[in-house]
Parts: sequence; C-alpha cells; structure tokens
Amino acid sequence: MKEENARAYWAANLRLILTYLAVWFAVSYGCGILLVDELNQIQFFGFKLGFWFAQQGAIYVFLVLIV
Repeated sequence: MKEENARAYWAANLRLILTYLAVWFAVSYGCGILLVDELNQIQFFGFKLGFWFAQQGAIYVFLVLIV
C-alpha cells in the first residue's frame, strides 16, 4: 500500500471513529444527564427512560452505529 493511500485510509478511519464517539457522547450525556427529567416520564421495560439511557442506552446506540 502506498503511503498516500495509507494516509487517506487512516484519515477516513479517524473521521469515522470521531463521529461515532461524538454521537455516543451526545446520547450518553444529553439523554443520560441533560434530558433525564423529561425522559424519566417515559417507561421502558419497566424502567424510567432517562435511567435506561444513562445505564445502557448509550451503549446500545453505539452498537447500532457500528452495525
């Protein structure tokens, strides 16, 4: 692989990883901390939705992005 192709590959790879991390942060911080009061009014599998996002939801959103 030529050096130019390798640099382009890693630039695209880092851009993708940073995008995923930004979405993961937005979901975990936004839904788990900032919007928790509004989301706690909704029940999800017997748990308040804000609690669910803070504990597991951000991980599931991240896994959906990967797939």
